[in-house]
Amino acid sequence: MKNHELLSTLQSSFIGTDTQYPTVDGKRGSRIYLDSAASTLMMEPAFKVGHEFLMHYASTHSDLHYSAKGASQAFEWAHKCVLEFVGASEEKYCAFFAGNGATAGFNRMATSLSKIRPERDLVLVSEMEHHSNDLPHREHSSQVIHIPCMGEFESYGGFSMECLQESIQKYGKKINYVAVTGASNVTGTITPLEEVAKLVHSVGAYTIVDASQMIAHAPVCMDDADLDVLVFSGHKIYAPGSPGVVIAKKTLLNAISPSELGGGMVDDVSLAEYVLTNNLPDREEAGTPNIVGAITLGASLDLLIRVGMDTIREKEINLIDYTWNNLTLIDGVTVYGPNPSEIPRTGTISFNIKGFDHGLTAAALNDYHNIQLRNGCFCAHPYVRELLKRELWEVDLDPDDTNVEALVERKRGMARASFGLYTTIEDLKKLIAAVSDLAFRREEIVGQYEPVGANGYRHKYYAPDAEDIFNPETVLAQSIEWSQLQHDVKMKRATKK
Repeated sequence: MKNHELLSTLQSSFIGTDTQYPTVDGKRGSRIYLDSAASTLMMEPAFKVGHEFLMHYASTHSDLHYSAKGASQAFEWAHKCVLEFVGASEEKYCAFFAGNGATAGFNRMATSLSKIRPERDLVLVSEMEHHSNDLPHREHSSQVIHIPCMGEFESYGGFSMECLQESIQKYGKKINYVAVTGASNVTGTITPLEEVAKLVHSVGAYTIVDASQMIAHAPVCMDDADLDVLVFSGHKIYAPGSPGVVIAKKTLLNAISPSELGGGMVDDVSLAEYVLTNNLPDREEAGTPNIVGAITLGASLDLLIRVGMDTIREKEINLIDYTWNNLTLIDGVTVYGPNPSEIPRTGTISFNIKGFDHGLTAAALNDYHNIQLRNGCFCAHPYVRELLKRELWEVDLDPDDTNVEALVERKRGMARASFGLYTTIEDLKKLIAAVSDLAFRREEIVGQYEPVGANGYRHKYYAPDAEDIFNPETVLAQSIEWSQLQHDVKMKRATKK
């Protein structure tokens, strides 16, 4: 099967794209899922691999019975899929799974790297970072300095090599490592990783890259870029429920002590001492791993390797350009970050509609148009504040109003549409039409809602039926009933025999 044919097949093989919900007008239809930057949908072929593995399930690190041997081999295969996907040679790099997302990986690396070079007590972090690639470094390093981006106000964003160069020249060998995002989770702007690594290595510092937002959208080659550490979340690349992933140079991992201890990462333990294993990735994967999640992720990555990330990137660029060009034409709509014709971006586009708080925009798009997207500051508060600085200055708030904090919170944020492999041009045409509709009917729509909490909104006259929202208790009750019927059938068959 050719790349484009496989891509077309995969685009139509995601669980949940045809899930239906009602809208205010009484109609019902399939949702348009544009919240992939938060979490992608599950790739069905990958899910089936994980489900099939459950028929053979056992824990890893044994080959003395069939199931354990199969589990160990499949878990090893998942590691190899990761390395191949990010272009990291097995001789140079090691991949290991950690926690439930990228956050665990960043905390692990920040904890360990802060101990090995105490004379290098400074970390540089870009201002575009998600909190997971910012706060762990603040916690474990003596000093963190944030690198500004290019541009200003609504166009702020795009990694500034000039600012990095200035910091490198100023602090030199005091720098332990530099933490940057591969692509912003707010604006999708892509960082020139190879250039960054070359400059950072000139003073002997390490590079830590948050690839969570670029991993499903653009090709990355750690060998070519000579990256030291790359971290991403499996749930950002079509494998919800899978673990976080860390890929690091073996020389670096061999120089640090593991920050988590437990079973599987030691060679021997006595009451007096314990001996860590030298085997990688075992030493970094204490405890029983998320085997099913890792195998599901491996299957997703394997499929994407077959398609080719260059092919996927080419397809997405057209969607980005279409959305950007059309959103910016709508009167009263502000789109944030640099123009994609000037700085490469992934399919993540944040915007606001004049007269709408970000929470109201998200609620109305859901209620009236069945379009699901994210709103808020996206765990990137410093970056979002810079993008909104001009608008927040213009907000006229009464300082004596006791609700002023809640009012600011409702203004301090954006709506964010983010694409996945399943996103089509038809989805984005509907988004453009829906945003135009809200902007045109501003007074009418605003009058239909009331604020709830810090930044939520609720329609005054419409609420979906309870059965339209997933309820685990309902599903469990149905499952129990089905299991009982299956049991009864088996018992009748046994009785007849």
